[in-house]
Amino acid sequence: MKRYFIASLCKNGVLGGGITADEEGLTYWTNKVTVPDSLKKIEMKKAEISDMTKGWLLCFPTVTVHMRDGSAYRFIVFRRNLFCACGGRGDPQ
Repeated sequence: MKRYFIASLCKNGVLGGGITADEEGLTYWTNKVTVPDSLKKIEMKKAEISDMTKGWLLCFPTVTVHMRDGSAYRFIVFRRNLFCACGGRGDPQ
């Protein structure tokens, strides 16, 4: 089952968009015209995610998705606890 979250990628500013969590993993997307193509759709497969950590950006809740290759993506995500519980699996475990 897919779950949808409103999210903003924190990379060279805040880029609004959304994240889909399903059985395959997490997919971030944005339709902003000024964003490089490499950031318009970011697929994070469940097997490639090593960890997820919570934090804050000013008064906004953030989640940083750490990948096994050493890269990390920081997102502002509302309903953060549900998002972390999904962890790319679609439904909270």
